[in-house]
Amino acid sequence: MNILFLNAYFSPETIAFSHLEQDIISALVNAGHHIQLICPTPSRGLDDGTIKKYKAIKSEDLYNGYVHVRRFACPKEKKNPIIRAIRYLWCNLCEYFLAKKYKNIDIVFAVSTPPTQGLLGVKVAKKLSKIYKRKVPFIYILQDIFPDSLATTELAKKEGLIWKIGKKIERETYANADKIIVISQSFKHNILNKGVPDEKITVIPNWIDTNLVKPIDRNANSLFDEFNIPKNKFLVVYAGNFGRAQGANIILESAEILKEEKNIKFIIFGSGVEYDITKDKAVKLDNVIINPLLPAKKISEVYSLGDVVLITCKKGVGGSGMPSKTWSIMACNTPIIASFDTDSELSEIINKAGAGVCVEPENAKALAEKILWAKVNKITCNSRAYVIENAEKEKCVSKYVELVAEFIKLG
Repeated sequence: MNILFLNAYFSPETIAFSHLEQDIISALVNAGHHIQLICPTPSRGLDDGTIKKYKAIKSEDLYNGYVHVRRFACPKEKKNPIIRAIRYLWCNLCEYFLAKKYKNIDIVFAVSTPPTQGLLGVKVAKKLSKIYKRKVPFIYILQDIFPDSLATTELAKKEGLIWKIGKKIERETYANADKIIVISQSFKHNILNKGVPDEKITVIPNWIDTNLVKPIDRNANSLFDEFNIPKNKFLVVYAGNFGRAQGANIILESAEILKEEKNIKFIIFGSGVEYDITKDKAVKLDNVIINPLLPAKKISEVYSLGDVVLITCKKGVGGSGMPSKTWSIMACNTPIIASFDTDSELSEIINKAGAGVCVEPENAKALAEKILWAKVNKITCNSRAYVIENAEKEKCVSKYVELVAEFIKLG
């Protein structure tokens, strides 16, 4: 089978979905499928040398020729939302005009980053179906529910212009996708409530490779020496983005409340639009050590550092978001304290797996009290078994291969 992937980002660029997509591609190739992938020339988070190198690489073959990547020229991504929107439109137009030239495509895949990719997938699948005079199905991988996420992070107002445009894109995408893969039950309930038929939805959680992500003994963890982290303290770890959705400023507020607790230390590895501001505040607190986010290969060491690991979000985000790092933390058998919507799927999973506790989001006092409680009670967990059962790489990726096989049978 010949599968077309429509990508806004691809290696050597990375987004949260990148390693998952690589796993999907590898599994599909191992099953004998050929993949055509269209993407812009890479620029996100790369040095000038790498950007220059890939400007000259318009196409390349990977996986022994089973994957063919076609790149097109594209301006570098900027932070300004209007400029980014223009860039998204440019990318979508380029991908569309390149995609309609392909022959013998059997399935079109697209992921919801950015959200216009879904509408692009719809248009490409329809165009190819018309050209081939046969049905070309479109599979949409929903990693972020748009425009809900804009409203919960206050980037757009409900019923505002951006919201209305987002709703139109959402409706068109859901109505015309042949299959929508969602990452959680809460995502499924969200789009069911928007009228998407149950039979169109498949739940496949984001996964981790439990052979790579595993507990690291404190005495064998190199990060203690590398960052001069005291082993004799109760360590509270946060690793992730500092942005609108995370509400991670509450971490420093809790650290301020607990600053007289000399045996508690906050260890932060961060990135994102608010990281520099957070770092400037953090250096004024003696109980905080803050550094930039570490590479993915350090995940086991990062999440094994802590006596507890924090997950945070703003109020209302939990209904349209499921932090994928949850699985990594649980795979390291480190207890979680989540400052997260208590009626969310994350809260339900933490309780079911005995992985930790969840407190009201944006409540620094409640978070501080629960950290102190965890220290006094010396809480532990054995949540790795739950991850192996529910979010292990091989089990989840095989579901993508099975889904493609179903479409082959349908012909």
